[in-house]
Amino acid sequence: MTDLLDLAVTAGYVAVLISVGFALWRLAAGPSLPDRVVALDMMTVAIVAYCGLAAIDTADATFLDVGLVLALVGFLATVALARFAERQALRRGATPAATGQEGDR
Repeated sequence: MTDLLDLAVTAGYVAVLISVGFALWRLAAGPSLPDRVVALDMMTVAIVAYCGLAAIDTADATFLDVGLVLALVGFLATVALARFAERQALRRGATPAATGQEGDR
């Protein structure tokens, strides 16, 4: 690799590490479930970015497959956690009849 590409990949690794650290802090600190869901999603995106950087750094396309699978699983986990948070809020606040929803979807 060229010197500029080495520098860019190294800077990318540092940026990903910092973003994972901030997301981990938000995941632990909260204060609410939606904050934690967004932090977990941010960590997933940062790890997918790490897989892309590793693919560039090692010239191995296998990391791209890992990143793709991780992105799909992360998306499904985010949707499931968002649905869980929505149902939890409905149980605390209003009944489904009061919000215009009928039964489970």
